Amino acid sequence: MSDKYILVLYYSQSGYTKKMAEEIALGIDSSDTSLSAKIRTVKPIGNQQDQSSDESYATLDELKSCSGLALGSPCYFGNMAAPLKHFLDSTTSLWFNNNLTDKPAAVFTSTGSLHGGHESTLLTMSIPLIHHGMIIVGIPYTNTALIETTTGGTPYGASHMSGPSNTQPIDKIEKKLCNQLGNRLANITHKLTQS
Repeated sequence: MSDKYILVLYYSQSGYTKKMAEEIALGIDSSDTSLSAKIRTVKPIGNQQDQSSDESYATLDELKSCSGLALGSPCYFGNMAAPLKHFLDSTTSLWFNNNLTDKPAAVFTSTGSLHGGHESTLLTMSIPLIHHGMIIVGIPYTNTALIETTTGGTPYGASHMSGPSNTQPIDKIEKKLCNQLGNRLANITHKLTQS
């Protein structure tokens, strides 16, 4: 196993964003590169329940050492969840030292409705990554699944629609888009890290 990895960093309340993280990791691990996926979550804050007791919490050192990043969050009012924002707010030391500059990054989200803020959440998650100097990797329309989807999936990143009662599973096209995003992120990361 290579020591170069892509950090798949997420926060998940109901489990859908975690499942997306796993699908993105499959796309990374199935790429024709020596990169592997390292899945991590962030600690909940306030009175939010921890739904990720079987996962490890991310450290700043893991973020600093990654070759690329996939960042995921449920959609909360068109924005990322507070625990993920809280973790990103703690990365000032990495910003001061340019530790993430020129590393590729992708974003993914899950929300309850078709117009529940998929795209705005993906864009707001991209902003701190751009400030860190990261290179944002999206999903191009050459991926036909992006045109076929009737639920989640955007050119800004992978997304899932869980439905008004939060019970709709990730469908095969959403999974395909997660896999493709992870694979594309791995391939671009590999090209950029060749020396």
